[in-house]
Formats: sequence, structure tokens, C-alpha cells
Amino acid sequence: MIRYLRYLFLASLAIVLLTVAIANRGPVTLSALPADMAAFANFNYAFSLPLYLVIFGCIVIGLMVGFIWEWFREHRIRASASSRAREVTRLERELEQLRRTNNTGHEDDVLALLDRPAKAG
Repeated sequence: MIRYLRYLFLASLAIVLLTVAIANRGPVTLSALPADMAAFANFNYAFSLPLYLVIFGCIVIGLMVGFIWEWFREHRIRASASSRAREVTRLERELEQLRRTNNTGHEDDVLALLDRPAKAG
């Protein structure tokens, strides 16, 4: 059921994006600097693209900036989880070593209590 809802959502998203692309086919000129600054700096770099490419490109760039921002922001959480995982692994090894060295032939604490000699008295 969820799979079909996902396919329905992706199909409707594709239709919306195609509609936006068809409606915005006109070329736009992108310049690196405003006209006055470009004339002053003698740097007039500009190119023409369809508007839908500019829109979709900005969406993709925004998503990438957001993903990178979150990756840096969550570094502290990942580092903490990694150090705790190392600590858990170390403690599990230590526990296994203690079990091996303190094993008195009984695998269960209840059986070890039952096998103790009874106190006289």
C-alpha cells in the first residue's frame, strides 16, 4: 500500500515538474556581476539558459547545501555514537574475558548456588 502511495506521489511530482518546465521554457541570461560592476571590473561573464533549468538548478543546489549543512551539524552526534559503540565493544570483550576466567564449571548462577555446600548449623 505504501509503495503505491509513493509511486503516486512521485508521478504527481513528475507531472508538476514537467508542467513547470513547459511553462518556463524561455531563455534567461545569467550574469556573474551586475552590468555596472562588470563594466568597471572588465569582467562580463554571462550565459543564457532556459528558465526551468535555472529553477531546477537552484533547487538542486539548495538541497545539496542543506545536506552538507546537516552533515556538518550532526558531526558531534556521529562522533559520540562512534565513541559509545567503541566503548560497548570494549566492555563486551571485557565481560567475555571475565566470564571465561571466572567460570567455575557452571553456566548458570542458580545452578552455582544450588551446588554450594550447605552451612552446618
